Amino acid sequence: MDTEAQPTERDRSSRPSEAEQHSAAEGPEDRSRSALVSRVAQWVPGGRITLTLLVCLLFLLLLSTFVAQPFQIPSGSMENGLRIGDRVLVNKLAYRFGAEPVRGDVVVFDGTGYFGDADYVKRVVGVGGDHVVCCDKEGRIEVNGRSVDESTFLYPGDSPSSVPFDVVVPAGALFVLGDHRSDSSDSRDHLGSPGGGMIPVGDVIGRADWIVWPSDHTARLHRPDAYARVPAPGARTSAGAHG
Repeated sequence: MDTEAQPTERDRSSRPSEAEQHSAAEGPEDRSRSALVSRVAQWVPGGRITLTLLVCLLFLLLLSTFVAQPFQIPSGSMENGLRIGDRVLVNKLAYRFGAEPVRGDVVVFDGTGYFGDADYVKRVVGVGGDHVVCCDKEGRIEVNGRSVDESTFLYPGDSPSSVPFDVVVPAGALFVLGDHRSDSSDSRDHLGSPGGGMIPVGDVIGRADWIVWPSDHTARLHRPDAYARVPAPGARTSAGAHG
């Protein structure tokens, strides 16, 4: 007699199948989520592929709206640092949560009503309360009585400004200049316009942090040290501070 134990129907049915084990591990929440995705995919032409593309596009739209956005440089007003056709990545979170533009930052702003109906890219030279003057005896711009050496980013051969000015930047505003001063329409050219050439901080879109295109010009944009020694508005500079 064959004495080998034979599994009964009850034995076989008591063991969960592989599919059942996978289903149990997945859980009701995962199954519901998967079913929802499948149901939505059935409504969209192209199914899951189209749905995936739409989700990616939505993600990129949200990223561009709230976090970072690429901008193309349309003119030579910021040469040599930014060239015509360069694409910069603008950090839209740089001035959120209480932070504000700092002297030396390269910012993109909406110039509607002040510069023209377009977005512009310039360097912040003065912030709210600053006294900005051109020029000292050596032809340099002064901010709060301190002369600023802009030679590291100023376009070769350009003077800091061929236009004299003496302004106090209102609170909540910025005084901005292009690095290529002889080819830049900036705060100097709009001193008699509405707003006196000043840019409201609220119209700043963000800070240009990276050159992302072309590939041979990719670089991170750093705030220069030229403004590091400028005192706060109203502070006095010591004798010989212009050196």
